[in-house]
Amino acid sequence: MPIAGPAASPTDARRSSRRTRQQRRNRRSAAFDLLAVVAALALVALGLANLYLVGAVELATRQGAIAAGGLLGLAVFWRVRVRYLGALGWGAYGAAVVLLVGVLTVGLSANGATRWIAIGSLTFQPSELAKLGLLLALAAVLGSARPAWQRFTAAVLLAVVPIGLTLLQPDLSTTMLLVVLAGTMLVLGRVPARFLLPLAAAAAVTAPLLIGLLRPYQLTRLGSFLVGASESPTGSGWAVRQAHIAVGSGGLFGRTDDPLRVLRAQYLPERETDLALASLVGQWGLVAGAGVVLAAIVLVWRLALAGRASRTPHGALVGGGLAVLLGTETVVSVGANLGLLPLAGVPFPLLSYGGTALVVHLAAIGVVLAVRRDGAKRRLWASPGRRNPRPRLVRSAALAISVLLISFGVYGWRLQTTQGEALQVVGQEQMTRCFRLPAPRGAITDRHDAPLAVNAADVGTGVDRVLVVPALLRARPAGIDRLADLTGRPREELHAAIAAAEGPVLSLPVAEVPRVISDAVVAAGITGVFVVPEPRRAYPQGALLGPVLGFVGIATPEDEERWPDLPSGEVVGRAGLERQYDAALRGINGRQCLYVDPRGVPVALGERVDPVRGADLRLTLDLGLQQRLDASLAAAVRAQPRPAGRIGAAVAMDPRSGQVLAIASHPSFDNNLYGPPVDAGALQAVAEAPGSPMLEHVTQAVAPPGSTFKLVVAAANQAHRVFAPHRAIPTGADFTYGGHTFGNWKPMGPMDMVESIAISNDVYFYKLAVALGADAMIDTARALGVGQPTGIDLPAESAGHLGTPDSARAEGGAWYGGSTVILGIGQGDLQVTPLQNARWTAAVATGELVTPRLGLAIGTGPDAYTALPAPAATPLPFAAELGPVREGMRAAVTAGTAVRLADLPVPVGGKTGTAQDGGLPEGQYDNWMSAVAPVDAPEIVMTAMVQGPGTGGNNARNVVADGLRHYLEHQPDVVGTGPLQTP
Repeated sequence: MPIAGPAASPTDARRSSRRTRQQRRNRRSAAFDLLAVVAALALVALGLANLYLVGAVELATRQGAIAAGGLLGLAVFWRVRVRYLGALGWGAYGAAVVLLVGVLTVGLSANGATRWIAIGSLTFQPSELAKLGLLLALAAVLGSARPAWQRFTAAVLLAVVPIGLTLLQPDLSTTMLLVVLAGTMLVLGRVPARFLLPLAAAAAVTAPLLIGLLRPYQLTRLGSFLVGASESPTGSGWAVRQAHIAVGSGGLFGRTDDPLRVLRAQYLPERETDLALASLVGQWGLVAGAGVVLAAIVLVWRLALAGRASRTPHGALVGGGLAVLLGTETVVSVGANLGLLPLAGVPFPLLSYGGTALVVHLAAIGVVLAVRRDGAKRRLWASPGRRNPRPRLVRSAALAISVLLISFGVYGWRLQTTQGEALQVVGQEQMTRCFRLPAPRGAITDRHDAPLAVNAADVGTGVDRVLVVPALLRARPAGIDRLADLTGRPREELHAAIAAAEGPVLSLPVAEVPRVISDAVVAAGITGVFVVPEPRRAYPQGALLGPVLGFVGIATPEDEERWPDLPSGEVVGRAGLERQYDAALRGINGRQCLYVDPRGVPVALGERVDPVRGADLRLTLDLGLQQRLDASLAAAVRAQPRPAGRIGAAVAMDPRSGQVLAIASHPSFDNNLYGPPVDAGALQAVAEAPGSPMLEHVTQAVAPPGSTFKLVVAAANQAHRVFAPHRAIPTGADFTYGGHTFGNWKPMGPMDMVESIAISNDVYFYKLAVALGADAMIDTARALGVGQPTGIDLPAESAGHLGTPDSARAEGGAWYGGSTVILGIGQGDLQVTPLQNARWTAAVATGELVTPRLGLAIGTGPDAYTALPAPAATPLPFAAELGPVREGMRAAVTAGTAVRLADLPVPVGGKTGTAQDGGLPEGQYDNWMSAVAPVDAPEIVMTAMVQGPGTGGNNARNVVADGLRHYLEHQPDVVGTGPLQTP
């Protein structure tokens, strides 16, 4: 009877049970790699999420169904016995070769390549099956026990067939992957270096020849990579730029709450396939991208380790080869998404859309898992180590792939942190198009806010323009009908006009309506309908201030050079005050932005920035004085016997501040002719009319000043005294100098300076000019502003001309003694504007030289006017010596040539002048009158110039007398103005 051993204790039994359960769990874990399956499922799920997020719901549904089939295939192949791997491999290889041959005959073409076979509504890409077939076939050959040269030869021959057939399609991206797969299998299969090195050398030599096989789009991709996406803004360079925008603007957790998310996604080409990773990062952020890369790394390592768990060299090569293939595809795809590698058309395995690739990859993973399962369950059947060599460098390759992917991930993070904001701006700008909302132009008024230049629509003589965004309104027929009813346009006609405006049309003018109707259109609030003012000005006073106010029009190249930021077609001031103060009057344009798809077609309203109305310009002018001075000037010009072509000019100015109270020019023009629409015929007539109506004669017409210049010569004597002002100088009827005789306007006796100014004694001033010399007179004239612009705030002011001995020699002439003589009476090489004449008259009367100005204040509201800065007056260095000159001006009114002004209610001082002008017919002159009042404390200076005989009504003295009388009778009303804020 056998002797029984000691009974096991309960503790030992429990320990044995725990070891048994743990062993079963370990075997199950070894047999089924849950981590690899989870990583694969994560990639598939994220790929489906990407399709859904970019709005490709139909593709997501289809890919989901294919993924379900692929997962079923994974499960089926996981159960395959390893002994059937050879048959499976040769079957897959043979099927792939047959299908590749079939593609070349009955395949579908796209982008110059024939890659697909259609079976009903399904398409299949045989080159994807070729990856699995070549992998399994090479594993079978290289894992055999044949001699190395046989294994090498067979492997190369097997690889050449699918590689060659794929190259003929041509599908270069898959060709390169098959080459990488074949090379990887040769290395993993421990083929000796003596075979590999010659093959590698041959590949290096022939690789450049492959460039000749590249299709145009592939060459573009390669070129874009070499020069950089920023230097290649089209083609693949543009695609990489869009990928950068998606990655850079995705943030950590994406922008799924962005209402424009789907629109942004449309700008990323190949977002479902080659650039799926960039798309996913743009939608779900960098965290999602990191999850994809992590899942890929996990999958590569699990496949590599599964190969090492195989009990046969055949199975080990399958696992190692698939790990390297998937890793290579992942590296190329991620690198291309980041612009670190050329955009080679390699999709991200399991993530990118593509049914064939998805099924093949899942099936291949199932085969590797079957190898792992076989190795775990049949461990004891494994061959000895020397008969079962492991593939070399598998873990090194997996490590290299991991390092590369992590490096790429760091680059993506750096791209987002350093360029994210800038890329977001670029992304926003590329999907935004804006059209201009013109700013209403500010009004120009006189000093009492009487309108001088206004927007035509504001006063009922203009229209507003109705604009529509056709792409937005086309989907709202009721809105079109409502707009047609409001604008009075037939419904059918408006529907047809909007329907015809296809493509990237941002705004379409559909009606021009008066303000009351445009207000109703705005109140209707129809989406995609906007109202903008027509840029037409109205000038209520017509020709009264035509040359002074100027006109507006489309900007010229000169205007665009002056204001570099002008948008195309902008309406600007082209002349006069409209030009001088254009920057303030024009305001700030608004904009209506639209979001557009990559074709440029608007899909939604974007930001609206309302225009800022231009500031109003209040002038120093008084409309009443302006009308009186203009009427008197016109009457004086018309009073001459032959008025055609004769001109007149008059200006009234405050001699203390330079404020111009009135500025009259005759003939003039009505600036309403400039429209729009432009009255071309009327403008042509004005341009050809005698007297240059378009010229502003006060500041742009020049003439010899005649005896009014004697004030300057008298002031020169006070600054460089040669004659005592009260010393009587013999005069007479003429003066001979240098062999030439210069006449007086009548014989006169001895006179001092005061009397000579009053009577306008030419001989006195001939002698004074000779005594002073040219330099002294010229020096004083310059101090009084002669021969230089006054600085008035009007464009194109003439500087006049003050000849000198130096200028005469520079022009090839000579300065004679007679030149000095006649300069003493305002003749010779001397041309001045009426405003220059008024300026020196004021300076002599006050002792200060002022800068004339028309702009008084800028207003942004009824009670919000800010005074424009006024240039400070310049004291004359000889101001204290000018008393005798002022006495002469006063004497001219009381007992001299200007007695026409004697009956005014305040003491007036002035000077007349009659100048010979070579441009006028015989018997006609430039008749001048310049006066200040009151002479002892001047408040106003008024200067007039009228061409003609200067007799009767054709007299500049009448113009000044009428103007001064109006001013003195209405002085408080003339100079008053609204409240002004200090600038």
